[in-house]
Amino acid sequence: MDFSSLCLLFLTLYSADGFLEYDMHRCLFNSSDMKDIEYIYSKHYNKEEVIRFSSSLGKYVGYTKFGVMAAGYWNKDLEGLRERRADKERLCKTNIDLDYLNILTKSVKPSVMIESVTSSGGHHPAMLVCSVYDFYPKYIKVSWLRDQEEVSSDVTSTTELEDGDWYYQIHSHLEYTPRPIHARVREEQTRHRSFRTDSGSGLVSGWIHLLQEEGPRSVQFKPVQSGSVQRGFLSVC
Repeated sequence: MDFSSLCLLFLTLYSADGFLEYDMHRCLFNSSDMKDIEYIYSKHYNKEEVIRFSSSLGKYVGYTKFGVMAAGYWNKDLEGLRERRADKERLCKTNIDLDYLNILTKSVKPSVMIESVTSSGGHHPAMLVCSVYDFYPKYIKVSWLRDQEEVSSDVTSTTELEDGDWYYQIHSHLEYTPRPIHARVREEQTRHRSFRTDSGSGLVSGWIHLLQEEGPRSVQFKPVQSGSVQRGFLSVC
């Protein structure tokens, strides 16, 4: 999840029997500090934004003829402006603190499955699929190793796919030509919690590292950098 573009969304709908008019409250943030929170309130009619209030401006701005008129009127209402500015703390700060406490600082270790499938075309007769399931947050790197060297050719991957329940999954495909080899799995001398498998192609699956900002919890800590945030996973297949 990109912490530079996190957003809380609240909707209020007004319509007799359709989706015609609604109010939107948004909280954009990259930390729980008030200075890093932007509160935006906007009114929409027939899919068009009519008027908007943003905490950075501290006033209303109209985007239609009616919106300009309403902005001029509401900006003269000092008590109404004070209440709208207070929504930044009332709506945003309270809910953002709860999100950080219960969700945004948590990590869930992925489960991994590797299987051999028939290649559909391509330059090689065989394919390995590395499927990584049920991880959070979104950041993850999936790599293939051959003889301890990262493989970059004949590799395709999906993007991180949302499960719809905060979890993500990703699938990486490696085309290869099988070759006879004696694969020997060496004993790990580190504190890795390892997931391993061998294949006749000489590819040896590696390990999954759970990455957390505060450090290791019985697994190796090696942050994956994403902007200014060091949270995520490293998956080596």
